[in-house]
Amino acid sequence: MARLKREKRRTPSSRAWLERQISDPYVARAKREGFRSRAAYKLAEIDDKHHLFKAGMNVIDLGAAPGGWSEVAAKRVGRNGRVVALDILEMKPIAGVEFLLQDFLDEGALQRLKALLGGGPRGTADVVLSDMAANTTGHRQTDHLRIMALAEAAAAFARDVLGPGGSFLCKVLQGGTEATLLAELKRDFASVKHVKPPASRSDSAELYLLARGFRGALVA
Repeated sequence: MARLKREKRRTPSSRAWLERQISDPYVARAKREGFRSRAAYKLAEIDDKHHLFKAGMNVIDLGAAPGGWSEVAAKRVGRNGRVVALDILEMKPIAGVEFLLQDFLDEGALQRLKALLGGGPRGTADVVLSDMAANTTGHRQTDHLRIMALAEAAAAFARDVLGPGGSFLCKVLQGGTEATLLAELKRDFASVKHVKPPASRSDSAELYLLARGFRGALVA
């Protein structure tokens, strides 16, 4: 009876989400293989194709909770690598991952990340990841603007912490990545492209923006 009442209280969108979760093979696979979320397979598939990670790398995972991407990154950089995960939400501990409960836009976040990754003025990270997404409103244009604002902030953050040759991967939405962001990334990285891994639902508007070969900070 209690379950029936809960089902009646669900909105149509939440019921549709629940149905997709129940029938999604990646959700079942994540439970079977011990990953925290189906998102782990998105990053794994991107890495399998584009070879983001190498043993011993330093990785920053922005908006990491519940930890699916951090789990994949930690396994692929190995014991000699470092993964620092950052989120405003709590995240249960993961072996090989250091977690900061902080907004990456906070003034002190950059300094704390650099300290965890060994300090130094630059070159502290080899890969910056961002699977962040703002809460959706259902209004396509508003949602697009919100996620692009996060992507732009993550890109600026990446340029502050990446060493030469580093990579940046972040979530965007179909509908056109803003020209300013693309122009900046193409200036600062050797290669910039959109990717959509098989684990990303075909009916989802999400894409990932992959920038490789960071050229280093511009000297003023």
